[in-house]
Amino acid sequence: MSSNEMFESLSEAQAYELTRCAIAIDNAYSDVPELTSDLAAALNANLDIWVALRTLVARDDCLLDENTCKNLTRLADFVADRTFSMADSCSEQAIETLININLQI
Repeated sequence: MSSNEMFESLSEAQAYELTRCAIAIDNAYSDVPELTSDLAAALNANLDIWVALRTLVARDDCLLDENTCKNLTRLADFVADRTFSMADSCSEQAIETLININLQI
């Protein structure tokens, strides 16, 4: 497998996982401003994906340009901050923001 094929497969897998997590977050959110166990599990899975993505773009052999890597790192940091802030309360806006970020990437 060439490095381009591997990158395409990896990027497709990441896109699938981000979409899957967005759907899980949406399904788990119940318009109640509290962290349910289902929502916590969905948010943790989403955070895991973003940590993995951040790790990949930080590698020296990453094929993405520097600007894209920086932007993805900033987004990963933003997602982590938003996720951790939801330990106290969850707003519909915060949930929608995470879902939209995942679907846009």
